[in-house]
Amino acid sequence: MKNFEHLIVMRLAPFVTNVQLNRPAQRNALNGHLWQEIGAVFNFLSTDPDTRVVIISGNGKAFCAGLDLKDSQDILQTPTDASDDPARRARRFREKIVSYQAAFKAIEDCPKPVIAAIHGSCIGGGVDLITACDIRVACSETVFCIKEVDIGMAADTGSLNRLPKICGNESWVREIALTARRFDETEALQHDLISKVYDNRDDMIKGCEKLAISIASKSPVAIQGTKVILNYSRDHSVTDSLNFVANWNMSQLMTEDIPKAALAVFNKQPPPNFAKL
Repeated sequence: MKNFEHLIVMRLAPFVTNVQLNRPAQRNALNGHLWQEIGAVFNFLSTDPDTRVVIISGNGKAFCAGLDLKDSQDILQTPTDASDDPARRARRFREKIVSYQAAFKAIEDCPKPVIAAIHGSCIGGGVDLITACDIRVACSETVFCIKEVDIGMAADTGSLNRLPKICGNESWVREIALTARRFDETEALQHDLISKVYDNRDDMIKGCEKLAISIASKSPVAIQGTKVILNYSRDHSVTDSLNFVANWNMSQLMTEDIPKAALAVFNKQPPPNFAKL
Protein backbone atom coordinates (compact mmCIF):
# COMPACT_ATOMS: atom_id res chain seq x y z
CA MET A 1 0.00 0.00 0.00
CA LYS A 2 1.31 3.43 -0.92
CA ASN A 3 1.95 6.08 1.69
CA PHE A 4 -0.67 8.77 2.16
CA GLU A 5 -0.11 12.39 3.15
CA HIS A 6 -3.26 12.84 5.22
CA LEU A 7 -4.11 9.27 6.27
CA ILE A 8 -2.50 6.78 8.64
CA VAL A 9 -3.28 3.22 7.56
CA MET A 10 -2.31 0.43 9.95
CA ARG A 11 -3.13 -3.17 10.77
CA LEU A 12 -4.67 -3.38 14.24
CA ALA A 13 -5.16 -7.16 14.25
CA PRO A 14 -5.18 -9.94 11.66
CA PHE A 15 -7.51 -8.81 8.84
CA VAL A 16 -8.48 -5.58 10.68
CA THR A 17 -7.28 -2.32 9.12
CA ASN A 18 -7.54 1.13 10.68
CA VAL A 19 -7.82 4.15 8.38
CA GLN A 20 -7.15 7.26 10.45
CA LEU A 21 -7.78 10.78 9.19
CA ASN A 22 -4.51 12.57 9.89
CA ARG A 23 -4.78 16.35 9.79
CA PRO A 24 -4.93 16.84 13.57
CA ALA A 25 -3.90 20.51 13.50
CA GLN A 26 -6.93 21.17 11.26
CA ARG A 27 -9.20 18.84 13.29
CA ASN A 28 -9.16 16.54 10.27
CA ALA A 29 -11.00 19.07 8.12
CA LEU A 30 -11.43 17.92 4.53
CA ASN A 31 -9.36 19.45 1.78
CA GLY A 32 -9.29 18.19 -1.79
CA HIS A 33 -6.23 16.01 -1.20
CA LEU A 34 -7.63 14.23 1.86
CA TRP A 35 -10.93 13.71 0.08
CA GLN A 36 -9.25 11.95 -2.83
CA GLU A 37 -7.01 9.90 -0.53
CA ILE A 38 -10.09 8.52 1.23
CA GLY A 39 -11.42 7.28 -2.09
CA ALA A 40 -8.05 5.83 -3.06
CA VAL A 41 -7.51 3.89 0.16
CA PHE A 42 -10.99 2.34 0.12
CA ASN A 43 -10.65 1.40 -3.53
CA PHE A 44 -7.48 -0.43 -2.53
CA LEU A 45 -8.91 -2.06 0.61
CA SER A 46 -11.95 -3.33 -1.28
CA THR A 47 -9.76 -5.98 -2.95
CA ASP A 48 -7.01 -6.33 -0.32
CA PRO A 49 -7.06 -10.01 0.76
CA ASP A 50 -5.49 -9.08 4.12
CA THR A 51 -8.36 -6.76 5.05
CA ARG A 52 -11.75 -8.09 6.12
CA VAL A 53 -12.95 -5.22 8.32
CA VAL A 54 -12.04 -1.52 8.32
CA ILE A 55 -12.21 0.95 11.21
CA ILE A 56 -12.16 4.63 10.23
CA SER A 57 -11.19 7.10 12.95
CA GLY A 58 -9.65 10.54 13.40
CA ASN A 59 -6.28 11.54 14.83
CA GLY A 60 -6.25 14.36 17.37
CA LYS A 61 -9.13 16.12 19.10
CA ALA A 62 -11.83 15.60 16.48
CA PHE A 63 -13.06 12.98 14.07
CA CYS A 64 -13.68 15.48 11.27
CA ALA A 65 -14.42 19.21 11.34
CA GLY A 66 -15.96 19.18 7.86
CA LEU A 67 -14.84 21.28 4.92
CA ASP A 68 -11.54 23.09 5.42
CA LEU A 69 -12.69 26.63 4.68
CA LYS A 70 -9.10 27.91 4.75
CA ASP A 71 -8.23 25.47 1.96
CA SER A 72 -11.54 25.42 0.12
CA GLN A 73 -10.45 27.15 -3.09
CA ASP A 74 -9.71 23.82 -4.74
CA ILE A 75 -13.06 22.35 -3.69
CA LEU A 76 -15.48 25.22 -4.24
CA GLN A 77 -14.00 26.64 -7.43
CA THR A 78 -13.24 24.94 -10.72
CA PRO A 79 -10.59 26.31 -13.13
CA THR A 80 -12.22 27.24 -16.41
CA ASP A 81 -11.14 28.78 -19.66
CA ALA A 82 -12.13 32.42 -20.04
CA SER A 83 -13.98 31.51 -23.22
CA ASP A 84 -16.13 28.82 -21.52
CA ASP A 85 -19.85 29.47 -21.57
CA PRO A 86 -22.07 28.70 -18.52
CA ALA A 87 -22.93 25.21 -19.78
CA ARG A 88 -19.27 24.19 -20.06
CA ARG A 89 -18.37 25.70 -16.69
CA ALA A 90 -21.30 23.88 -15.10
CA ARG A 91 -20.22 20.56 -16.66
CA ARG A 92 -16.75 20.92 -15.14
CA PHE A 93 -18.18 21.81 -11.75
CA ARG A 94 -20.46 18.77 -11.87
CA GLU A 95 -17.47 16.55 -12.61
CA LYS A 96 -15.76 17.87 -9.48
CA ILE A 97 -18.83 17.24 -7.29
CA VAL A 98 -19.12 13.70 -8.65
CA SER A 99 -15.45 13.03 -7.88
CA TYR A 100 -15.96 13.99 -4.23
CA GLN A 101 -19.12 11.90 -4.05
CA ALA A 102 -17.15 8.96 -5.45
CA ALA A 103 -14.58 9.21 -2.64
CA PHE A 104 -17.23 8.52 0.01
CA LYS A 105 -19.13 6.08 -2.20
CA ALA A 106 -15.94 3.99 -2.25
CA ILE A 107 -16.57 3.40 1.48
CA GLU A 108 -20.11 2.22 0.80
CA ASP A 109 -19.08 0.12 -2.21
CA CYS A 110 -16.18 -1.53 -0.37
CA PRO A 111 -17.46 -5.08 0.33
CA LYS A 112 -15.66 -5.13 3.68
CA PRO A 113 -17.66 -3.81 6.67
CA VAL A 114 -16.57 -0.31 7.74
CA ILE A 115 -16.90 0.84 11.36
CA ALA A 116 -16.81 4.59 12.07
CA ALA A 117 -15.31 5.45 15.48
CA ILE A 118 -16.42 9.05 16.08
CA HIS A 119 -15.10 11.42 18.74
CA GLY A 120 -14.89 15.15 19.44
CA SER A 121 -16.78 16.60 16.52
CA CYS A 122 -18.26 15.32 13.28
CA ILE A 123 -19.29 18.29 11.17
CA GLY A 124 -20.51 18.74 7.59
CA GLY A 125 -18.47 16.49 5.36
CA GLY A 126 -17.71 14.34 8.39
CA VAL A 127 -21.41 13.44 8.58
CA ASP A 128 -21.35 12.73 4.84
CA LEU A 129 -18.47 10.35 5.47
CA ILE A 130 -19.99 8.40 8.36
CA THR A 131 -23.31 7.89 6.56
CA ALA A 132 -21.37 5.82 4.01
CA CYS A 133 -20.11 3.50 6.78
CA ASP A 134 -21.83 0.31 7.92
CA ILE A 135 -21.60 0.72 11.69
CA ARG A 136 -21.26 4.02 13.52
CA VAL A 137 -20.35 4.46 17.19
CA ALA A 138 -19.32 7.51 19.20
CA CYS A 139 -17.95 8.43 22.61
CA SER A 140 -19.38 10.91 25.07
CA GLU A 141 -19.01 14.64 24.39
CA THR A 142 -19.19 14.23 20.62
CA VAL A 143 -20.87 16.97 18.58
CA PHE A 144 -22.55 16.42 15.20
CA CYS A 145 -23.75 19.01 12.70
CA ILE A 146 -24.92 19.12 9.07
CA LYS A 147 -23.28 22.49 8.54
CA GLU A 148 -23.64 23.14 4.82
CA VAL A 149 -26.63 25.53 4.85
CA ASP A 150 -24.62 27.86 7.09
CA ILE A 151 -22.08 28.33 4.30
CA GLY A 152 -24.75 28.80 1.62
CA MET A 153 -24.95 25.36 0.04
CA ALA A 154 -26.87 22.10 0.16
CA ALA A 155 -24.81 19.10 1.30
CA ASP A 156 -23.91 17.16 -1.82
CA THR A 157 -21.71 14.22 -0.81
CA GLY A 158 -24.07 11.96 1.08
CA SER A 159 -25.82 13.30 4.20
CA LEU A 160 -29.05 14.35 2.50
CA ASN A 161 -29.14 11.15 0.46
CA ARG A 162 -28.30 8.53 3.08
CA LEU A 163 -29.66 9.94 6.34
CA PRO A 164 -33.34 9.39 5.37
CA LYS A 165 -32.47 5.71 4.87
CA ILE A 166 -30.52 5.46 8.14
CA CYS A 167 -32.73 7.42 10.56
CA GLY A 168 -36.37 6.54 10.98
CA ASN A 169 -37.57 10.06 11.79
CA GLU A 170 -37.60 12.12 8.58
CA SER A 171 -38.86 15.18 10.43
CA TRP A 172 -35.73 15.11 12.61
CA VAL A 173 -33.48 14.64 9.57
CA ARG A 174 -35.01 17.66 7.87
CA GLU A 175 -34.77 19.75 11.03
CA ILE A 176 -31.06 19.17 11.56
CA ALA A 177 -30.32 19.61 7.84
CA LEU A 178 -32.31 22.85 7.50
CA THR A 179 -31.16 24.49 10.72
CA ALA A 180 -27.51 23.32 10.86
CA ARG A 181 -27.95 23.05 14.62
CA ARG A 182 -25.55 20.97 16.63
CA PHE A 183 -26.61 17.80 18.42
CA ASP A 184 -24.80 15.39 20.71
CA GLU A 185 -24.16 11.66 20.80
CA THR A 186 -27.26 11.02 22.92
CA GLU A 187 -29.53 12.57 20.30
CA ALA A 188 -27.62 10.78 17.53
CA LEU A 189 -28.23 7.47 19.32
CA GLN A 190 -31.89 8.28 19.89
CA HIS A 191 -32.43 8.78 16.15
CA ASP A 192 -30.35 5.78 15.00
CA LEU A 193 -27.45 7.70 13.46
CA ILE A 194 -25.14 5.71 15.75
CA SER A 195 -25.63 2.35 17.44
CA LYS A 196 -23.61 2.77 20.63
CA VAL A 197 -22.09 5.42 22.91
CA TYR A 198 -18.87 4.78 24.87
CA ASP A 199 -17.78 6.66 27.96
CA ASN A 200 -14.49 7.76 26.42
CA ARG A 201 -12.38 7.49 23.29
CA ASP A 202 -10.08 4.74 24.57
CA ASP A 203 -13.02 2.51 25.44
CA MET A 204 -14.54 3.24 22.03
CA ILE A 205 -11.40 2.22 20.13
CA LYS A 206 -11.09 -0.95 22.20
CA GLY A 207 -14.76 -1.72 21.58
CA CYS A 208 -14.38 -1.16 17.83
CA GLU A 209 -11.32 -3.41 17.72
CA LYS A 210 -13.18 -6.15 19.58
CA LEU A 211 -16.15 -5.85 17.22
CA ALA A 212 -13.91 -5.81 14.14
CA ILE A 213 -11.96 -8.88 15.30
CA SER A 214 -15.23 -10.74 15.84
CA ILE A 215 -16.45 -9.91 12.33
CA ALA A 216 -13.05 -10.68 10.78
CA SER A 217 -13.07 -14.16 12.36
CA LYS A 218 -16.06 -15.19 10.26
CA SER A 219 -16.16 -16.37 6.65
CA PRO A 220 -15.19 -13.49 4.33
CA VAL A 221 -17.50 -14.99 1.71
CA ALA A 222 -20.41 -14.71 4.14
CA ILE A 223 -19.50 -11.28 5.54
CA GLN A 224 -18.88 -9.59 2.21
CA GLY A 225 -21.97 -11.18 0.70
CA THR A 226 -24.05 -9.93 3.62
CA LYS A 227 -22.89 -6.34 3.14
CA VAL A 228 -23.46 -6.42 -0.62
CA ILE A 229 -26.98 -7.84 -0.17
CA LEU A 230 -27.89 -5.36 2.59
CA ASN A 231 -26.78 -2.46 0.38
CA TYR A 232 -28.84 -3.77 -2.54
CA SER A 233 -31.90 -4.46 -0.39
CA ARG A 234 -31.88 -0.93 1.05
CA ASP A 235 -32.55 0.52 -2.40
CA HIS A 236 -34.78 -2.15 -3.97
CA SER A 237 -38.07 -3.92 -3.38
CA VAL A 238 -38.26 -7.15 -1.39
CA THR A 239 -39.02 -9.10 -4.58
CA ASP A 240 -36.05 -7.63 -6.44
CA SER A 241 -33.81 -8.21 -3.41
CA LEU A 242 -34.86 -11.86 -3.08
CA ASN A 243 -34.05 -12.37 -6.75
CA PHE A 244 -30.69 -10.65 -6.25
CA VAL A 245 -29.71 -12.85 -3.29
CA ALA A 246 -30.78 -15.98 -5.19
CA ASN A 247 -28.48 -15.02 -8.06
CA TRP A 248 -25.70 -14.10 -5.64
CA ASN A 249 -25.88 -17.29 -3.60
CA MET A 250 -26.16 -19.63 -6.58
CA SER A 251 -22.37 -19.27 -6.75
CA GLN A 252 -21.42 -18.16 -3.24
CA LEU A 253 -22.98 -21.17 -1.52
CA MET A 254 -20.42 -23.32 -3.34
CA THR A 255 -17.71 -22.51 -0.80
CA GLU A 256 -15.62 -24.59 1.55
CA ASP A 257 -16.41 -22.03 4.26
CA ILE A 258 -19.88 -23.45 4.90
CA PRO A 259 -18.90 -26.98 6.01
CA LYS A 260 -15.93 -25.60 7.97
CA ALA A 261 -18.10 -23.06 9.79
CA ALA A 262 -20.95 -25.53 10.36
CA LEU A 263 -18.58 -28.12 11.84
CA ALA A 264 -17.16 -25.53 14.25
CA VAL A 265 -20.66 -24.52 15.36
CA PHE A 266 -21.71 -28.16 15.75
CA ASN A 267 -18.64 -28.93 17.87
CA LYS A 268 -18.99 -25.65 19.81
CA GLN A 269 -15.54 -24.56 18.72
CA PRO A 270 -14.21 -21.08 17.77
CA PRO A 271 -14.48 -20.10 14.11
CA PRO A 272 -11.95 -21.91 11.92
CA ASN A 273 -9.30 -20.20 9.82
CA PHE A 274 -10.86 -19.23 6.51
CA ALA A 275 -8.92 -18.83 3.27
CA LYS A 276 -8.25 -15.31 2.07
CA LEU A 277 -10.68 -13.83 -0.39
